[in-house]
Amino acid sequence: MNDKTLLALYGLKYNPFVPALPVEALWPLPGAELFARRLESLVSQGGFSLITGEPGYGKSKTLQWLGARLGQLPDIVVGVMERPQSKVADFYRELGELFGVQLNPANRYGGFKALRERWRAHCAATLLRPLLLVDEAQEVSSECLTELRLLQSASFDSQSLLFTVLCGDARLPQRFRTPELLPLGSRIRARLELSALTPQELASYLDYVLQKAGAPQLIAPELIQTLATHAHGNLRVLTHMAAELLTAAAERNLPRIDEPLYFDLFTPPVRQPRRS
Repeated sequence: MNDKTLLALYGLKYNPFVPALPVEALWPLPGAELFARRLESLVSQGGFSLITGEPGYGKSKTLQWLGARLGQLPDIVVGVMERPQSKVADFYRELGELFGVQLNPANRYGGFKALRERWRAHCAATLLRPLLLVDEAQEVSSECLTELRLLQSASFDSQSLLFTVLCGDARLPQRFRTPELLPLGSRIRARLELSALTPQELASYLDYVLQKAGAPQLIAPELIQTLATHAHGNLRVLTHMAAELLTAAAERNLPRIDEPLYFDLFTPPVRQPRRS
């Protein structure tokens, strides 16, 4: 069944269980609002901040939500790094493209100076630091992270020319305890550590995304509680189960998603004992 048919069947504006949600439909995770307010106060000062959590806990969506929120600040410039695993030359090339600076990868010092001058001019004109968002930051090499720390530091480390939000899994804070990255780790000014969600929080998430998608009654209330209980605190697990249920309900032309469908899909078949 194609997406248009599925959406029309249940009166959905969009599929609420796929990764490509509209920004306005993103659910702020617990602690995200307070973290966002903290970042709003730091944009004028620069430095580093950090989002961490296990896979499926909502790191990338939180970073997307933060980028959209901070992007509404007047005069803010936001760059999103697409290839965190780059070597240093490509790392500089991508920074140049993000912030509108023509760089020659063979002249790293020239690129260093050009980026800093662009950021310095922006700081002077707007009193805000350009914003760099780096998802999957655990993949960024130690050499590139060190380059980034030195690149945005000015006036004997008394001024920062850039505000960087790093987002990655549990390997990232561990790396910041190593001698080569400890200088960067000590400069992280705000942290958001995402953890497993409670069943009540997961149920609130489902209520929120269904409401935003225009079909608050799509999933039976008792099934929302069942899904929230069996998702092990993981948003990705929850949305994968819900997506499978939605597809199955549409294929069977069911009016809504209920518990019998859940048990039909996710209950292991009972094996009959072999006759001797």
